[in-house]
Amino acid sequence: MESTAAESSDAAPDAPGAPHRLDPAGGCPHADNARLLARGAVASVVLPGEVDGMAVLGHDALKEFLAHPQVAKDARHFTALREGRIAAGWPLATFATVRGMTTADGDDHRRLRALVSKAFTARRVEELRPRIEELTARLLDDLHRAASAGGGVADLRTHFALPLPMGVIGELLGVDAEYRDRLHHLSNQVVATDIGPERALAANRELVAVLGAVVEARTERPGDDLTSALIAARDEGGDRLTHEELLGTLVLMIIAGHETTLNLVTNAVRALCGHRDQLDRITRGEADWADAVEETLRWDAPVSYFPFRYPVSDLTLDGTVVPRGTPVLAGYSAAGRDRAAHGPDADRFDVTRHRRPGATRHLSLGHGAHYCLGAPLARMESAIALERLFTRFPELDLAVPETDLARHSSFVGNSVRTLPVRLSPRP
Repeated sequence: MESTAAESSDAAPDAPGAPHRLDPAGGCPHADNARLLARGAVASVVLPGEVDGMAVLGHDALKEFLAHPQVAKDARHFTALREGRIAAGWPLATFATVRGMTTADGDDHRRLRALVSKAFTARRVEELRPRIEELTARLLDDLHRAASAGGGVADLRTHFALPLPMGVIGELLGVDAEYRDRLHHLSNQVVATDIGPERALAANRELVAVLGAVVEARTERPGDDLTSALIAARDEGGDRLTHEELLGTLVLMIIAGHETTLNLVTNAVRALCGHRDQLDRITRGEADWADAVEETLRWDAPVSYFPFRYPVSDLTLDGTVVPRGTPVLAGYSAAGRDRAAHGPDADRFDVTRHRRPGATRHLSLGHGAHYCLGAPLARMESAIALERLFTRFPELDLAVPETDLARHSSFVGNSVRTLPVRLSPRP
């Protein structure tokens, strides 16, 4: 399954020399990525709302860009936003304006990252392993029951890939179970790129309101969780954390803490079902489940285009000038299949790829100061999920053709909306 009809694009090709118009409805990114990479490592794009931007697609250019000292995350460097040329309700506004470590630079970034980093040390993550294994086993029971009630078919996203990371991040943050489904729905609205202004504003308001209720609950009943620790940092006074930064940090943790892993598990199951030879290599011991996670991150990154970074002065990348103040997308899904970095077979899913001598490490979890803080947790959750899933249901397969799977309505998140699977062959 090196390429399928699911990887084709229904969008009309861009006119020669014209900026690439990103489709707000999302879809599979790989065909467009290949066309753009054939032109160069950096592309001019048109964002929703007719906002001019750029995307860095090539692996080497992206690696340089993510760690460049003249590239900022703070939206005060976003020229069009600063000049009032971005309409209210712009669907990508939250990525630029939320107050937290992903939109902070320098000392502010280090201060905010330090407040949450203790929850994601290697020791703390490893301490979560028994709880993740316990939750995984329970969710596999739920998946089996759902399939039994559904004629042998169940949606793996709904019954397994979603509740696992949402349950883990919910416990880490101290978010009561009653809020989790709503928070997932609202985070989906926030990352959607085809949403209208009224819905975008309403989703953001409600998300802040729900997280405000979480903060209120943890203020009244503090516990051994990250939200309680952040509340304590806010209430200590000084300049450790403002209330706006507290809510912004929770927004970012909720979205990044489950959406990425949800897509990663979903994409890995799709990839392994479509490449049974690679699944066989794992069961024979030629590779392990961690290898499957790494190759999925490269081959079908859970985040396709991540907003935003802004050059603080005109910046030349791979011969292309990125003007100061331009909103720039990090093209993780394109970089993962860049043949200049990953070889002529970059389109092929190969779970042993990163074991090759001199193999290029993917960038799908970031690079530099803003490297994904939750990367060890996402990797562990996903590896446990895949191992337990295919050990219990070794004949698991897609219940519909890959081409029939509806995609996310976003060019940020990269996955499918549902994943119907059959746990055993038809009788």
